[in-house]
Amino acid sequence: MRIFLLCLLLAVNSAFAQEVDQSEQTTLEFPDSAFLKLKEVYSKSIEEKDHVTTGISLQKMGNICYYLGNYPQALEYHLKADKIFREQNRKDLLAANLNDMGILYYYNRQIPIARKEYDEALSIYKQSGDGEGLAVTYGKIGHLYEKSAKYDSAFSYQRKALLQYSNLAKKQGMAKIYENIGSIYEDLAKFDSAYYYYSHAYDLYEQEHESVASIEVLNNLGDIFRKTGRYNEALIRTREALLLAEKTNDLYEKGAAYRDLGKTYALMQQKDSAYLYAELSRKATIDIYSLENNRQTAFLSVLFDINKKDAEIIGLEHTRDIHIIITIATIVVIILLLVLGRMVLSRQRLMHATQQQLMQTALENKDLQEDKLRQELEIKGKELASNTLHMIQKNQLLEELKGKLEVMAKDDKRDQKKQIQHVLQQINVSFNHDEYWNEFRDVFEQIHQDFFASLRKKKEDLSHNDVRLAALIKLNMNSKDMATLLAISPDSLRVSRYRLRKKLGLDEGESLSAFIHSL
Repeated sequence: MRIFLLCLLLAVNSAFAQEVDQSEQTTLEFPDSAFLKLKEVYSKSIEEKDHVTTGISLQKMGNICYYLGNYPQALEYHLKADKIFREQNRKDLLAANLNDMGILYYYNRQIPIARKEYDEALSIYKQSGDGEGLAVTYGKIGHLYEKSAKYDSAFSYQRKALLQYSNLAKKQGMAKIYENIGSIYEDLAKFDSAYYYYSHAYDLYEQEHESVASIEVLNNLGDIFRKTGRYNEALIRTREALLLAEKTNDLYEKGAAYRDLGKTYALMQQKDSAYLYAELSRKATIDIYSLENNRQTAFLSVLFDINKKDAEIIGLEHTRDIHIIITIATIVVIILLLVLGRMVLSRQRLMHATQQQLMQTALENKDLQEDKLRQELEIKGKELASNTLHMIQKNQLLEELKGKLEVMAKDDKRDQKKQIQHVLQQINVSFNHDEYWNEFRDVFEQIHQDFFASLRKKKEDLSHNDVRLAALIKLNMNSKDMATLLAISPDSLRVSRYRLRKKLGLDEGESLSAFIHSL
């Protein structure tokens, strides 16, 4: 991800290229600012009819959307860029954009389409003799096969990529392919071979002073040592990765290092250290989640403002056209009035004033309708929050009553015990069959339209509890409140989340929350 962001704003080869030249740090930390700069270049290129720059701007805006996890918007930008590059016969730019689209189709689980995009890019690079383009594409196809557990094909394409990079003496590219091959061997539990390739990758990254890329390789080497029982060496490598991650303020790799240290200490039976690093890993995960949320929120705000401004521009252009038409009509009317006399002039002026009043009234009505829609949405949001809070409070109260009644049920008085057990059964039934779930669903669907339909498209045989759990995840509710609402224990909630992941066919490492939020 970071590799393409290094060059994200340096590829625009036009009169506006200078305007998008941003530093790597700015692009990584402030993608919303980078997006705004690209949007300015995009708008100017349209005015100047610079089609190539328009396509490149769209492609790079798509890359930023991909970095922020907004895959549908990213694909929309890349498809527009694809059309422009084909019309302009810019096959070099088309091939790079096809590779970007292949990644998006892969993450959307459209593997055959992803392979089709890669194959077309491969064909273009072969015709042009672009060795580096071939290397990049071979590597992407190899990655595709690795994730499909087709390891022979994965090895074949990664070695083709390595050969291309070697011929070009591109050490950074060679290092990445070594890292990819090491990953395949690690999947196959061939740890000696994995260690060999990871070590080569690390050496090349060090020669190129690629400290950020080195961190992940060091973590991978630590994994290899841990998996082969060489715990002290594992600790050394992982601590090196941690120091580099802290130096570069890389939250992702810092969290990975904490997690690996926790695992290693756990295997060494050093429980205090294992707990310490597991807790640090958990906190790092929370920081990453918060950072990603802030970035996505800022970006969505920028996207909303851009769309709003575009709509305003269209409205102003429409108003300008209307004014031109009215001006022309007025001139014609004046000429006619001069001929027809004062009576006709007076009548036409009245009609003109009436038209203006009608237009003003229509605009005011439109503003009132928009205000009403916003108010209704706010009311629905408050109603959803109120219903959710009510259910949480009610379930907490029932849980408290249930606990007290269980204590009373231990009394030896038989009649009292029988009555209390009957009440407990009623409370348990209340947990699972509450009419408030229906009200919750009605309000939820009004705010998150088509969410349940999209979820059912992914998996038709989801249970009611699966659907409820997905809705609560969509609301960013914490685990404690979700367990209370579903009337289950935290352990049962973890099992429910695991089963939902399985039903949705998510790979290991894929975020259930991210998947739910993408619907």
